[in-house]
Amino acid sequence: MSGYSIKTYRYLRMAMVAMILLLAVALVIEWSKTDPRCLQTSISAYYYTPVRAIFVGCLITIGVCMVVLKGNTETEDILLNVAGILAPGVALVPTPGQGSCHSVPVALGDAAANVSNNMLALFILGVPCLLLTAYFIIRDRMRRPAGWTPMYVVGLGVAALIFGGGLAWFLADRSGFIGNAHYAAAIVMFLCIIVVVLVNAVEFRYRHTAPQSLANRYSVIALAMVVLPLAMVGWRALFGWAHAVLWIEGTLIVLFAAFWISQTQELWNEGVRQELPRSPQATPSPLRSSSRE
Repeated sequence: MSGYSIKTYRYLRMAMVAMILLLAVALVIEWSKTDPRCLQTSISAYYYTPVRAIFVGCLITIGVCMVVLKGNTETEDILLNVAGILAPGVALVPTPGQGSCHSVPVALGDAAANVSNNMLALFILGVPCLLLTAYFIIRDRMRRPAGWTPMYVVGLGVAALIFGGGLAWFLADRSGFIGNAHYAAAIVMFLCIIVVVLVNAVEFRYRHTAPQSLANRYSVIALAMVVLPLAMVGWRALFGWAHAVLWIEGTLIVLFAAFWISQTQELWNEGVRQELPRSPQATPSPLRSSSRE
């Protein structure tokens, strides 16, 4: 049975990479149909182009995969869950700026009505999902008290806080939500992703000896995720740069894809990295497999 679990993890991981590539290809096709010097000021602004369906579908799919996949540590799992919860919000609430680089005009209809309908559906579905998660946590606590940790409750609490805060904002200030929720969700989502890479870099270094730590690929990606966006922000502040957000988003997405591919390669035969034991009685992950398929 563990072999099938490993295969499921592999497929989910590869699906996330496929979604990133699909979005990239759709963006390049749209760009090829406009003037080469004409670019939207952000990836999110391509919502207002023929890329919209791919943009929304890929972000929702990536968000689902982030929530479904178990993180290697409890901290990583919480961060992935938060990023996954926010991804549909980034997709369904468009950035206010439509930009000026379109291959063809795209009819939007009533954008506010679209957001109201789709986000309300998302919030309605989210309530039973949170309740079901709470049920699973309580059941796990009762059945396996030795393997249960308070971090499960912390994870649920963080998810409930993000969900509840978004719902309250949506109900109390609809216009403010429509105008700003995209930015808020995108910033927090990217921050969670950066911290996930940092967590992996620290854990990799902790697990390996000094000579091997020089090849800590997660540290290289984490450093790039922090330094490159800050350098772009600084350049924009000093010299002005209309497309800074586009390049920051693109850089972070490419680096996240590099991280995800690297982690997938590392965990190809395990599914989930074996956690360092908290006690002598700690048991290995049931997803560990010796399969070399």
